[in-house]
Amino acid sequence: MINITLKDGSMKSYEFGMTVFEIAKDISEGLARVACAGMVNGKTVDLRQKITEDCELSILTFDDEEGKKAFRHTACHILAQAVKRLFPDTKLAIGPAIDGGFYYDFDKQGSFSAEEIIKIEEEMKKIVKEDLLIERYELLRSEAISFMLGKDENFKVQLIEDLPEDAALSFYKQGEYTDLCAGPHLMSTKPVKAFKLTQVAGAYWRGNEKNKMLSRIYGTAFTKKSDLDAHIEQMEDAKKRDHNKLGRELKFFTTSDVIGQGLPLLMPNGARVIQLLQRFVEDEEEKRGYVITKTPLMAKSDLYKMSGHWDHYKDGMFVLGDESKDEEVMALRPMTCPFQFTIYNADQKSYRDLPIRYAETSTLFRNESSGEMHGLIRVRQFTISEGHLVVRPDQLEEEFKGVINLINYLMETLGLEDDITYRFSKGDPDNKEKYIDNPAAWADTEAKMKDILDHLGINYKTAIDEAAFYGPKLDLQIKNVHGKEDTIITVQIDFALPERFDMNYIDSDGVKKRPYVIHRTSIGCYERTLAILIEKYAGAFPTWLAPLQVKVLPISEKFHDYADSVVAKLKAANIRTSGDFRAEKIGYKIREARNERAPFLLIVGEKEADLNEVSVRSRKNGDEGSIALDSFIARIKEEIETRLL
Repeated sequence: MINITLKDGSMKSYEFGMTVFEIAKDISEGLARVACAGMVNGKTVDLRQKITEDCELSILTFDDEEGKKAFRHTACHILAQAVKRLFPDTKLAIGPAIDGGFYYDFDKQGSFSAEEIIKIEEEMKKIVKEDLLIERYELLRSEAISFMLGKDENFKVQLIEDLPEDAALSFYKQGEYTDLCAGPHLMSTKPVKAFKLTQVAGAYWRGNEKNKMLSRIYGTAFTKKSDLDAHIEQMEDAKKRDHNKLGRELKFFTTSDVIGQGLPLLMPNGARVIQLLQRFVEDEEEKRGYVITKTPLMAKSDLYKMSGHWDHYKDGMFVLGDESKDEEVMALRPMTCPFQFTIYNADQKSYRDLPIRYAETSTLFRNESSGEMHGLIRVRQFTISEGHLVVRPDQLEEEFKGVINLINYLMETLGLEDDITYRFSKGDPDNKEKYIDNPAAWADTEAKMKDILDHLGINYKTAIDEAAFYGPKLDLQIKNVHGKEDTIITVQIDFALPERFDMNYIDSDGVKKRPYVIHRTSIGCYERTLAILIEKYAGAFPTWLAPLQVKVLPISEKFHDYADSVVAKLKAANIRTSGDFRAEKIGYKIREARNERAPFLLIVGEKEADLNEVSVRSRKNGDEGSIALDSFIARIKEEIETRLL
């Protein structure tokens, strides 16, 4: 017998070798019906997993994140089975569950049409009704290769060939369909009744633009139709808010094939918002003791070899020149730290000089692959609120805390604080190529960072193999409107580069000591932050951040002079204003102005001109009636100065 500690803390004894599903059924028939996976000692496992030792066990349902993934992974296999039934010559690639749904990549002659997607959904419904038992079994690597060669599934063969020779590989079978898969999966196809295929897109095999372009079908699945309907409604709203669509419509940015992928052009509206954010950040950093630097956009390869970027990051850099031709090799900078460390080393520092807080609004360059780039979220040239704090060991925690306080203040001001989650990103001792090889320093720095995060009470998740090559980091994560998670801000503790650059200070005992460095951004990449804000506010920015704050609309030509004077007075008060003096009806002008998302429309006619008033229409309150122009100016100035959301 083995002892199982259940989720509620109770303990039960079961026979050796019982499966997770059998235990769920013993607890409750109802629980077994909704079970999607199990969690044994903190690790997600398949329902078919046999329990062979004392452990803690939770039965995961659709209400659990890992349960959702198992449910949607099963839906993904149902999609692939339907495609193979309808288009037998199609080759299978990969099909994972993702946040909010799933996708599967196929190699098909021609892309999937809208009519074909409807047929696939109908076939999926048939598979669900068939209530096919899902079976799991294992094959040796050589057997798995033979099996997939027999099915002419060349992508699956490539996946298997990359695995160790002694690997035992798991397969899942439902009816005539069998797929290489780590799982977990449901026990049958029956529970997957509420699903929808949402999008067809192109995707390079293994994300590499040098590989073949495949057809990717996205979908989602729920246990109830009502939840699916609500999700679809949410997705429709997401499409309207998508910065890549809305940002172009509102003239925040554009792109050009002649200029190149990942090189967006910020139009006046977008450039204005980034200018406002930059001034806000730089002023706030100055208040908090940061000193500003201005450093080159490129450097000789010698600098990057010294920092370690040449060994660990060269593929992500734009390199100019060819060493093989005995040319001087330069590279556009992917980050600013080596430059600021060189400034630090320009003269000898004392312990009294520390901490030094360097800040720079830095334009950086990273050679992102074409498959990764998206709108303003991931680009090849971007501007970042970069900073490096050089600190004594005894100052590390307090300065880290100050960085977090600054970030929290900026996020609260932008209204993003509730959208942020935290990830403690650690290195991987087994990944020798990715990280600087100093296991003792890694262990010490990660322990220090964990202590600091715990003291600050930050609720974080831990991620292995997500650190910077020179040290662990705290990633502030945020999801876009489609549910994809991106890093918006990072804070890193660096043990390696101070040594590589021989950074030091004279301590109180007269001995040279090595400082720590905190790498940080305060608001992250301005382009990415702009994208997030466009989606957050659907283009209707808070007044202080809106590229256009007031639109003045004269009722007719007779009141153009008064409208001109209103515009001039608002501009004199540093309020971003424009007027619509077209010979159009006022109703049409109002509808057009609403599309520009200005927080305030001021309508002026005979009454307003006589009384030096304006008729106010605000996004928040609608028609507010007429008020004195001076009163309106005082009101909007207060809203701007307090950065009211």
